[in-house]
Amino acid sequence: MGEGDMPMDDKAKRMRDLLSSFYSPDPSVTNTNKPLKFGSLDVINTTSFDADQYMNLLVRKSNLEGLLQKHVEMASEIKNLDTDLQMLVYENYNKFISATDTIKRMKTNIVGMETNMEQLLDKIMTVQSKSDGVNTKLFEKREHIEKLHRTRNLLRKVQFIYDLPSRLGKCIKSEAYADAVRFYIGAMPIFKAYGDSSFQDCKRASEEAMAMIIKNLQGKLFSDSESIQARAEAAVLLKQLDFPVDSLKAKLFEKLEQSLDGLQLTHEVIAIVSVESSNLSEQGNNTESVPGSAHGALVSEFAEAVRAYQIIFPDSEKQLIKLSQDLITKHFEITSDYIKKWIPIANFLGVLRIIWKDVLLIDTVLHEALLSDYSSKAFRIAVKQYIKSTFSHLLHDISDALTNVYIKPKEKLEEHPLVVFLEAGKSSVLQGSVNVLLDFRQLLEENLGGLQLSDLIVDWVQEGFQDFFRALHDQFLLLSGKNKSTIQDENSTGGMQVEKVVPGLVLVLAQLSVFIERTAISRITEEIAAYFSGGGGSGTHENGPAFVPGEICRTFHSAGEMLLQHYINMRTQRISILLRKRFTTPNWFKHKEPREVHMFVDLFLQELEAVESEAKQILPHGVLRKHRRSESNGSSASSLSNSLRDDKMSRSNTHRARSQLLEKHLAKLFKQKVEIFTKTEYNQESVVTTVVKLCLKSLQEFVRLQTFNRSGFQQIQLDVQFLRAALKEIVEDEAAVDFLLDEVIVGASERCLDPIPLEPPILDKLIQVKLAKEKEQTPISP
Repeated sequence: MGEGDMPMDDKAKRMRDLLSSFYSPDPSVTNTNKPLKFGSLDVINTTSFDADQYMNLLVRKSNLEGLLQKHVEMASEIKNLDTDLQMLVYENYNKFISATDTIKRMKTNIVGMETNMEQLLDKIMTVQSKSDGVNTKLFEKREHIEKLHRTRNLLRKVQFIYDLPSRLGKCIKSEAYADAVRFYIGAMPIFKAYGDSSFQDCKRASEEAMAMIIKNLQGKLFSDSESIQARAEAAVLLKQLDFPVDSLKAKLFEKLEQSLDGLQLTHEVIAIVSVESSNLSEQGNNTESVPGSAHGALVSEFAEAVRAYQIIFPDSEKQLIKLSQDLITKHFEITSDYIKKWIPIANFLGVLRIIWKDVLLIDTVLHEALLSDYSSKAFRIAVKQYIKSTFSHLLHDISDALTNVYIKPKEKLEEHPLVVFLEAGKSSVLQGSVNVLLDFRQLLEENLGGLQLSDLIVDWVQEGFQDFFRALHDQFLLLSGKNKSTIQDENSTGGMQVEKVVPGLVLVLAQLSVFIERTAISRITEEIAAYFSGGGGSGTHENGPAFVPGEICRTFHSAGEMLLQHYINMRTQRISILLRKRFTTPNWFKHKEPREVHMFVDLFLQELEAVESEAKQILPHGVLRKHRRSESNGSSASSLSNSLRDDKMSRSNTHRARSQLLEKHLAKLFKQKVEIFTKTEYNQESVVTTVVKLCLKSLQEFVRLQTFNRSGFQQIQLDVQFLRAALKEIVEDEAAVDFLLDEVIVGASERCLDPIPLEPPILDKLIQVKLAKEKEQTPISP
């Protein structure tokens, strides 16, 4: 504001004072404080603002341009304040009008109220005077009635005291000891006051009756025929009679501890309650007591006894907690024994429900025991033990399915027994695993009071399958005799001795390993992924998930190859024993002229037929690929016969003939490049061919260890020539078989002093005789 501005009129000043008083932070000091002399321009917004001092300070500190600028700013602020004031009035106008109307109504309603209050006071005084008059008139009668009432009550008490002995006698006859104690305790104050004078006879008779009651209660307390609840009630009554119950504390707890034996789970209880629990679970899972269960009734009596003992012996909490925990511990110990023998999943779940109901029932009367927390660890152990036991019994079932054929009497009821037991093994592995998963799904869906075992069960199932297939792999090795160092338990092989392993079983195990690798693992993996994935419990593994299908497939792939080779070795070893006996028994240096094919050829072919029969039962057909010699090379037998026949003229120099024969054979070897041993495949032809090759290789080695005369060499030539035609019918690699048979002839010629072969007509005649004899011995099929 400048010097030429008009002074503020009274109305504006009054409005400013009103606003200042309304918005002042401390209205009490608005008009009381004297203006202070400030040396600052900020005092314009304070309650102690002095316009003259402000102008002097402003003129002194500002130039003309600054004063003009200050003028413009203050004018703008004044307009803003006016606008704000106007908006404030508009906003509160309705409130002001409403307040005015309310005040007017209050004035109207208050008028006449004082008159009404005076009338009300007069009426109250009238009522009070009439009430005082009624009380005065009835005072004497009321006192008389109260006196009569007190007299009547006293007479009732006196009559009760006189009737007390007879009442107690009736209670003794009906064994209503609780009523007798209540009656006697109610009469005790009167006996204490007048028992030695007015009611002396009543007191004496009542005491005699109570002595008999105390004696009966003691007898009931220690009676084995009485229930736990009845004993507890007797103890409570004795304590109410101030009987020294604490002296009986040891005996009472001994009785309570002995009663725990009758609460233990038995096969009958589990069978009954598990059926009832399963029926209830179909209607909805609940934790209420099973109707009609004797076990539930006994546990209820035990809970009532615990409740009573807490009342009788307030300091017995620790003992009661120990007894309750011992009861649950024994439940789990018995459950553990049942699990070792294996019980169905329905019975196992029934047992868990029984135990959980017992825990909840006791927890209601003895919450301090914290049985829910105490039993949670035992529940986890029991469930984990059941899963482990289930896998153990599955392993036992698979072993039984594979070995029962060799334990039963040797009756060939089936045309192809190996196929039957291979299918039984496949079903035991795959269907058994699926059934186990179905059981575990029920276990997963069971909710025992919110114990939250789902994640743990998922981990245990995955770990169980991983360990199960590892154990199954070891079991296969044990059954095949490849792992004799493994300690055999009574359930591992079902009583089968590993030393007497049948080759057919090894072949079944090999093919079953292939089935597990290619079919079973994928199916089981799908089931596990569908229902047992996402575990987050204790099964956190450093090296990855608990169940690794790839590792199991690799394990059984290697096992299948090893078992197939083991089967071949077993069959080859058996034939090698036959060949060793054949070549070590006769004196080849003095062998007679051959007249027929030796019987060892028949035995050799019988062994090969057994291999072929087992392979046809178990293994599929392979891709037909017969490896024959090229016709340009001719028959090996004829070429050897011709070469030996060409050397007949020069037999005077046997060393030279032998050298020429060896040179021709070596030239043929490098020319044909015959591949002898290849990888064995899972088909009939490959397995039979591999066995034949190994046996012929053994035959060659046995031949090289002997020294033959001419007749011995010719016998070898005859046997080999007969085998040549027979073996071509069962092998797929004829070239390799021809080569190995040639090796046998060459080896025999090298170890012969006079290697002159039989003439072809004689050789053919002896072979035809052998064939005719076999034809006669073979029965004609209808």
